[in-house]
Amino acid sequence: MVDPQGAPGARPDGQVQSVARAFALLDALAAEDAGAALPLAELASRTGLAMPTAHRLLRTLVGLGHVRQLENRDYALGAGLIGLGERATPRLAELAKPVLARLEGVAEETANLALLDGDLVSYIAQVPSRHRMRMFTEVGRRVLPHASGVGKAMLAAIPEPRAREILRRTGQPRYTPTTLASESALLADLRETRRRGFAIDDGEQEVGVRCIAVAIPGASPPAAVSISGPAARMTDAIVETSVRELTAAARELAAAPGVGAAPVSGSPRS
Repeated sequence: MVDPQGAPGARPDGQVQSVARAFALLDALAAEDAGAALPLAELASRTGLAMPTAHRLLRTLVGLGHVRQLENRDYALGAGLIGLGERATPRLAELAKPVLARLEGVAEETANLALLDGDLVSYIAQVPSRHRMRMFTEVGRRVLPHASGVGKAMLAAIPEPRAREILRRTGQPRYTPTTLASESALLADLRETRRRGFAIDDGEQEVGVRCIAVAIPGASPPAAVSISGPAARMTDAIVETSVRELTAAARELAAAPGVGAAPVSGSPRS
C-alpha cells in the first residue's frame, strides 16, 4: 500500500482517511514516468483500496482537475496540480537555484536543497550531476531524516531533545549495513557533525552513494544543502572541496531575505 506520507511510520495521528486515500492515489500516479497513466484496477491494487472506493475518489479528483481520464479510461495526473505545485514551492528553492548550479559546477556531482517538513526531510530543489551515472532524488520526495546527509545535518542543527523526539516518532529503519539504526549511535554521529560542521551519509540510505551536507544557519524551517554522488567518485579530495563550497553556499543562503537567518560570519555549525 502506498504511504501518503512517503515514509514508513510517518503517518500523523488523527488523519482523515478519505484525504489520505486520495493522496495515495495521487502518489501512485506520480510514481510513474511523466505523462504515464494507470488503469483503475492497477491503482486500486497499488494503494490497497477497494475498486469502488478508488473509483469514487478518482471521479472526485477528475472533477477538481487534479486527475484526468484518458479515452481508454486510464487515469493520469491532471493539469490542476501544476499551479498548486508552483505555489507550494518554497521561496528558498528559487533563491537556491544559482547556488546549486555553482555547487554542481565545482564538484560535478548532484547538488540538493532540502528542508525539515514536520518529522520528514523534503527535497525542494536540485541540480543533477552532468555525469551519465549520477545520484537522483526526485524534488518533492520525503524521507526519514536519520539516513540522509541533509537529514543528519538538520538534526544536528536543532536542539538535541527535539532531535530525539523526531527520531522516536519516525523510528530508524535500517536501509543498508551502514545505516545508523540505534538512537545512541545516531546521536553520537550528530555530535560529531556539530563539531566538524558538516554531515556525511556514507551509503546509509543507499549502498554505494556518498553525500556531504551542511545545514543553513538559522533557517526556519531547518534546511540544508548537499552534494551527493557515487562513492567511487566522491573521493577525499572531492569531499574536502565539497565541504568548503557547501559551507559558503549555506552562509550565502542564510543571508537571503526571508530565510529566517541573519548574515553570519565564519563557518556555520551544522
